[in-house]
Amino acid sequence: MITVLGSVNLDQIGTVTRLPAPGETVAGGTFSVAQGGKGANQALAARRAGAAVRMVGAVGEDAFAEVALRLLTSDGVDLSDVARVPGATGIAMIFVDEKGENVIAILPGANAAVDEAAAMRALGAMARGDILLLQQEIPQPATARALALARQSGVVSILNTAPFLPDTAALAEEADIVIANETEFALLMGKAGGQGDAGDLDSQMEAWANRTGRTIIVTLGGEGARSFGPDGRLVAAALPITPLDTVGAGDTFCGYLAAGLDAGLTLKDAMARATIAASLACLKPGAQPAIPYAGELAASIGSR
Repeated sequence: MITVLGSVNLDQIGTVTRLPAPGETVAGGTFSVAQGGKGANQALAARRAGAAVRMVGAVGEDAFAEVALRLLTSDGVDLSDVARVPGATGIAMIFVDEKGENVIAILPGANAAVDEAAAMRALGAMARGDILLLQQEIPQPATARALALARQSGVVSILNTAPFLPDTAALAEEADIVIANETEFALLMGKAGGQGDAGDLDSQMEAWANRTGRTIIVTLGGEGARSFGPDGRLVAAALPITPLDTVGAGDTFCGYLAAGLDAGLTLKDAMARATIAASLACLKPGAQPAIPYAGELAASIGSR
């Protein structure tokens, strides 16, 4: 069983010829709305990978709430612990350029109401060996409380370091598995501006894992993913694709990784599946609509 404590958003997506610089206006193309929020995205990815998933979070009492939860509902994620609170549902405003790269601004709305009580509710129904999946689009006290409770109760905790916050580096050391992209990992290592030495990535990962005793996974886009921890150094290759939209790839990786571990796969095999799933998510627009089902993943693996 996987429990996701995190955000639920409605994504508002505009396509542009290129991403604007500060103060610049660029020509746009299409506009669309899609379900999102890093917590909800990862919950849906884990569910589409085949896991039983419970979502703990909050939406507002507005017209966006039902739309934001629509795919989670239709795919069978347990939403009994998603609270309805006064105010607006969380919103993400996203621009995607012709190369599939994106910039995102988050307006938290109801996600700001996810507190330590929600963390206690999340962990209260979990058993030793269950998997807790966390991100950082809800207030940090809730995430910190959940990590502490997970360690006390023997729950396996996975923390995605996006978006990177001032206390992320300290909080990451409390999780069993940490998932970061290359920029976030550089920040995790204390490199200002997220600028790291790509050639030194393996040794930096090894140093962090040895110092903390945790497992670190770094996602590398088209170059796949790497990890270092008790299982040693692992590498997973991405599919060779031309991305249409990368906005949901990282969340797809996280959800599929959690589902693989929940199903009893080794970390190596779970990473391999998660990396391929993340590649497939780049072939469609939007976050949740692009997350592949397990059958699509199996077909892709079978055709290689």
